[in-house]
Amino acid sequence: MIITRRAFTAALSLTGLAALAGFSPLSLIAEAMAQSASDVAKPVSLPDMALGPANAPVTITEYASMTCPHCAAFDKAVFPKIKSEYIDTGKIRYVFREFPLDIKAAAGSMLARCIAKDDASKYFTVVDLLFKQQDEWVMKNTTETLTRIGKQAGLSQQAVEDCLKDQALLDKIAADQKYASEVLKVDSTPTFFVNGEKIKGETSFEEFDKKIKSLQKS
Repeated sequence: MIITRRAFTAALSLTGLAALAGFSPLSLIAEAMAQSASDVAKPVSLPDMALGPANAPVTITEYASMTCPHCAAFDKAVFPKIKSEYIDTGKIRYVFREFPLDIKAAAGSMLARCIAKDDASKYFTVVDLLFKQQDEWVMKNTTETLTRIGKQAGLSQQAVEDCLKDQALLDKIAADQKYASEVLKVDSTPTFFVNGEKIKGETSFEEFDKKIKSLQKS
């Protein structure tokens, strides 16, 4: 279990009071972790894009940037295994949230939102396509390549242009990123939260598998 500095400090400062009240520091730490999980669970400006049942006992929330090569590597090597083993079988809920590290990543996130609208399955498909073609649209002409991807997904030229100029959508993505940064202390991608517990960096399927199974037993 990863204990945040805030949770640990809170537990220490309340230890004497807790002893008098008949509680243990561990219960306070558990409560702080629960608060963290509650913080992670809140969609801020944009509705969550998620796969799997809302009442699943385990929820994984990923913060990713569309231009992040580590995120693309995770999407290619690890996510398909998590999907087939745990998402498609209804054992976990998987939430994907945008954390753009640059303006190109923000444009990719905006396009995915515009193409998918409220269809989470379609959104994940577009995100997968953006990661697979990351080198092409990040390193070359970003606007042309994103326009081509948008057209392939059924958007008109005008619809793609309107999407990439949508200041309200960009503001919402920025607001959600600010919340993740300030409240959840996300500072790099990919960052994952498994039932509120933070895991930083590209992580193997075996590590997720072990963590999910331990939570399912508890």
